[in-house]
Amino acid sequence: MNYTEIKPDGRLKHYVKCYFIYESSSDVAFEDTVYPSGLMEIIFNLGTGKWQTAVGESYITTPSIELWGQLIKPLPIKSIGKNIMLGIRLFPHGAACFVPNNIDHFNDQIIDFRAVSNNTVDALYTQLQETAGWQQRIELVERFLLHRLSRSEKRLDKVEVVSDIMNELKREDFFDNIENVASRYGISARYLQKLFLQHTGLTPKLYSKINRFQNSLRLLNNKKDVSLTSIAYDCGYFDQSHFIREFKSFTGTTPSSYSIDNSPLTVAFASH
Repeated sequence: MNYTEIKPDGRLKHYVKCYFIYESSSDVAFEDTVYPSGLMEIIFNLGTGKWQTAVGESYITTPSIELWGQLIKPLPIKSIGKNIMLGIRLFPHGAACFVPNNIDHFNDQIIDFRAVSNNTVDALYTQLQETAGWQQRIELVERFLLHRLSRSEKRLDKVEVVSDIMNELKREDFFDNIENVASRYGISARYLQKLFLQHTGLTPKLYSKINRFQNSLRLLNNKKDVSLTSIAYDCGYFDQSHFIREFKSFTGTTPSSYSIDNSPLTVAFASH
């Protein structure tokens, strides 16, 4: 498989973490599992293959324009045939600028983005199919996003508050409580929780857990000989058992059983 990330420029870089291009190199099908990341994605399927996700005991084929909500639990997927995808990976606060509804409504779902968009996304999809160069495709996507961003001006003040709070929660030295954080912004803790949930799909506590889990995943992938106790300590878990319990809730497996070699998607994503 080929996987490439492109960083956005200008105003969009505050809301879009990256664009990514995914191309499966053969018709060979494979299965994988996607883990919670705290990020949301809009994906354009431009190839002839099928991308499927688990729903209960069966799999369904995803739409040609996907909106990935926040994942709270691991999601098994299948790639069948030669898939070509152009994705928009959004920062936790960024989706609220491009999706009109409350973000938490989409948790653990992959829906047709056209259901919450308008006919301009259909026109964009047609243009992407008719355009051969990836740079030109990225330019089309950026024009689309900038247009939607210009229509979200009324939401941007709240989005900025959420972004600032999110950055506080990510700091390694953060040990404050939500009540104190809320008071610094002149709002109640209850309103902060509501604001965060509506604009990221997550509560502040769950966002912190996913961020901590992602940090532990990076350490597991990059440092093969590091002990689980050391990873637990470095990532801010109370102890090793706390780390194992939380890791299993987000992956379905324990840290000692996890292997990056069994996860083609994780291998691709971890290399960037």
